Amino acid sequence: QVQLVESGGGLVQAGGSLRLSCAASGLTSSNRAMGWFRQAPGKEREFVAAISWPGGNTMYADSVKGRFTISRDNANDMVYLQMSSLKPEDTAVYYCAARPRTGVGATGYDLWGQGTQVTVSS
Repeated sequence: QVQLVESGGGLVQAGGSLRLSCAASGLTSSNRAMGWFRQAPGKEREFVAAISWPGGNTMYADSVKGRFTISRDNANDMVYLQMSSLKPEDTAVYYCAARPRTGVGATGYDLWGQGTQVTVSS
């Protein structure tokens, strides 16, 4: 069973960068696509980015395209989200998730981490 633990969140000024990490124990043998989601206060959780197994394809929400990059290191059971040119509207709790398929997608995730807070100040 894959277990997910996010880290790397924090407070950053608008225009800055952060890299989120997701330690995904058991990922190497899981053949799972991975994703990042976020939930801002008072809003529903939304899709941010996804990467296929073993990592050839990626998919992004329009709101982060060109600013965020998802990647994975299967040898070390890690998934990353590099965030650049951050905006105040990127403020949210960010979640790592695993999907029981190899292809990218914005839905169908069945395993979730506990989340990490990202706050972007203006």
